[in-house]
Amino acid sequence: MFGLTFDKLLVIGVIAVFLLGPERLPHYASQLAKLVRNLRTMADGAKERLRDEMGPEFDDVDWKKLDPRQYDPRRIIREALIDDEPDEAVAVVRPSGESAYAKRQRLLDEGKEAPFDNEAT
Repeated sequence: MFGLTFDKLLVIGVIAVFLLGPERLPHYASQLAKLVRNLRTMADGAKERLRDEMGPEFDDVDWKKLDPRQYDPRRIIREALIDDEPDEAVAVVRPSGESAYAKRQRLLDEGKEAPFDNEAT
């Protein structure tokens, strides 16, 4: 539960006793219990509503697979860069080392029309 061990919870409890005092501690403990109960009820209600809206597909979803804590951005980028099968729809553009200005000048010197993109302007 949030990485809290028994030792940490004990320290938090001792600090709470000193800060709140023994006369107010039971009241705040009951308020915390109500809050946890309400949060649990809200989560169960949201889960039931999701189950009603999704129908039978709700049970087929692998929720552990969708856990954002399992994603490692370094692994995702590494897998994207080490793609063994190139997509045929994506053209690979290799830079020629020539700037756009130099390419335009070369085409004009050769007597060809400079490339123009109607959609870019």
